[in-house]
Amino acid sequence: MFMVATPSVLLPGMGPDGKQMVALISLFAGALTFIEYSATYPGLVEFRDAPPFNRIRFSILFMTVFMLTIIEKSQFDPNALAVLVRAVGELIGRAMDFPYSPVRLATLMMAATSSEEQISAVRTAAGMAYLISLIGLAVFVVLLKIYEWPTRWGAFNVWVNMPTFDPTSGGDVVRRLERDARVNVVLGFVLPFVFPAVVRLGSSGFEPLTLTSPQTLIWVMTLWAFLPASLFMRGIAMGKIAEMIREKRRISGAMGLAAA
Repeated sequence: MFMVATPSVLLPGMGPDGKQMVALISLFAGALTFIEYSATYPGLVEFRDAPPFNRIRFSILFMTVFMLTIIEKSQFDPNALAVLVRAVGELIGRAMDFPYSPVRLATLMMAATSSEEQISAVRTAAGMAYLISLIGLAVFVVLLKIYEWPTRWGAFNVWVNMPTFDPTSGGDVVRRLERDARVNVVLGFVLPFVFPAVVRLGSSGFEPLTLTSPQTLIWVMTLWAFLPASLFMRGIAMGKIAEMIREKRRISGAMGLAAA
């Protein structure tokens, strides 16, 4: 709830209708999360009993929203923290702005009539958001190795942690998990490049996306960076689960041969 409400709370210019809409969405997000984690049976959230998967995903999402909000806040309240975060974001954005990079392609979502200041704001937000997603992804990979995810917290229940995956249909479970893992990793890699093109194609025929609104800039850049990182994490997790099942099969087969 606090994550959804952060931009509207810290940034000025939100009207009464907008605040009511944000409050409604925040309540819905909080209620959905509470119901999912308090229910006995699986729902929509994957890996809910396999920490720290969802904790890292939420941390990436929250930090992206918060840092982009602080950057936008520097335009209205240039305190020391906001100015520092904006300067770091500008430095990161320039460093990542090279030909065919995700940050360079993100600026292509801007209208042709956009000013240099507007393009710079998108570059700064894109650089900061992409860096946070990369750091979160690296932390996730390190924690997988350190904590031997997901077996450290006990038995992994596929039904609870992967409610949309049916292990009884479609052939061998390990091959399906490995295939889905590859698909998620590939999608996570290409999505930062495809997303700007989709936005440009979707804006043809009407006013192109300008991203001049701070709220729009924050959420578009957050989704642009978070969705690929989430897909990468899901692909890595499914590959880890496939490896775990294969190892258990190998051990069971060895024990069966020894007993025979």
